[in-house]
Amino acid sequence: MTTNDIVFDGGWLSIEAICLLADRQAVCRLSEQAEFVTRIDKGALFIDALLKEEGFVYGVTTGYGDSCTVSIPLNLVEELPKHLYTFHGCGLGQHFDPQQTRAILAVRLVSLARGFSGVRYKLLQQLAELIKQDILPLMPQEGSVGASGDLTPLSYLAAVLAGEREVLYQQQRLPTQAVFAQLNIEALTLKPKEGLAIMNGTAVMTGIACLAFQRAEYLSRLTTRISSLTSVALQGNAYHFDEKLFSVKPHPGQTLVAKRIRADLQVTESAPRHDTRLQDRYSLRCAPHVIGVLEDSLPWLRQFIETELNSASDNPIIDAEGEHVLHGGHFYGGHIAFAMDGLKTAVANLADLLDRQMAQLMDTKFNHGLPANLSGAAADQAMLNHGFKAVQIAVSAWTAEALKLTMPASVFSRSTECHNQDKVSMGTIAARDCIRILELTEQVAAAALLAAVQGVELRINVDSLSPALIKTVKQVREHSPFLATDRALEQELRLFLELIHKRHWDLYE
Repeated sequence: MTTNDIVFDGGWLSIEAICLLADRQAVCRLSEQAEFVTRIDKGALFIDALLKEEGFVYGVTTGYGDSCTVSIPLNLVEELPKHLYTFHGCGLGQHFDPQQTRAILAVRLVSLARGFSGVRYKLLQQLAELIKQDILPLMPQEGSVGASGDLTPLSYLAAVLAGEREVLYQQQRLPTQAVFAQLNIEALTLKPKEGLAIMNGTAVMTGIACLAFQRAEYLSRLTTRISSLTSVALQGNAYHFDEKLFSVKPHPGQTLVAKRIRADLQVTESAPRHDTRLQDRYSLRCAPHVIGVLEDSLPWLRQFIETELNSASDNPIIDAEGEHVLHGGHFYGGHIAFAMDGLKTAVANLADLLDRQMAQLMDTKFNHGLPANLSGAAADQAMLNHGFKAVQIAVSAWTAEALKLTMPASVFSRSTECHNQDKVSMGTIAARDCIRILELTEQVAAAALLAAVQGVELRINVDSLSPALIKTVKQVREHSPFLATDRALEQELRLFLELIHKRHWDLYE
């Protein structure tokens, strides 16, 4: 076992572990400890014993949901899981991308490894093999209301474990059966509780939430660095970030953001004051207060996401040790729904903050002597060149779209499935909205970073900046030269999005 192994043994895993697996920067290892194997198999054996005694178990000897009053004859019980994943094969929309799919598979494996789902160790092996071999079920994004879990998208995982439907393997869309044959993987015939155990949980929304958390955490730092650069470009009042000032409103995250900006701007008690204005506009003066909301949200967001990640989230819960079948609602994704609705609002506010900073940089009425639209053209070419004019329009469009999507999905519960699922979480929709808002805000950040660096270079000698800001400016210029004359910036913006996704810039300790 190496330091890059993520071990699934029923123990606690972090958001970072899921993200490492999603990015293929770690290897999935399923514990082979005899005690763990026995504990997992004990749940499946308990289900078998109940069947022999003709016990009443929801989803095993009954239909699903509103059909729970329909008894299934014992001679047909083995067919029920196949019917479950088959009739749920109605998802639409784009498929989850490879990174998202890996996160979803990993989250489902964490939950099943808790040992309360009544499945065989063999099923966990099959799921772990998909992760290790990077065999990715093609799962449509649309069709889950987030309770009774992510049934529709996870039905595609259940079908793939059984050798059906399609997968993405080595960047090709292929029939699962063909890939299994190539790799000598035996398709599973799902046992009575196993179809329900795979599908009836919050793995999709939680996997997406892990990725969203990591992206938002980095975006907070990037927005802070951009705000520092913008303050320099606009000759802002650095003492808006004074340590004493923030001691009287000591939200920890907000204070941390102010500390980061203060370090970027080399503000100290002994430094000479060169305040050009008493008060900057809010998008500079209140940057720690805006970014700080996200920073202060991260601890409770982590708590919500990691608790859900490390939970048994299906129904019924199988307590093999105590020989109990516990019927409940752990498939309800309310915590993830609330976390994602909250996160997407905090992230959209970063887009709005950067959009307002960008507007100041462009406009000669507010940018304190910078060229219009940050054009770097020589005087005799100034009338032909338009600098970042169109980029600022695009930033406005991306910001508006992000803000539009902040309506909380969790309040749009709808009664479904003959009113059995009469209160649902909408957690998966909230998570998908959050990802889209992150994408848009990262686009805003890519543009704002280019503009802020341009503004800094137009304003002062870069060598006079703090070491941290010098490093960022140089890293930006490695990929995008100073905008002296108009050029199409699409490819540079796309490159910067890739760099953001890879967390290319080292931002703060």
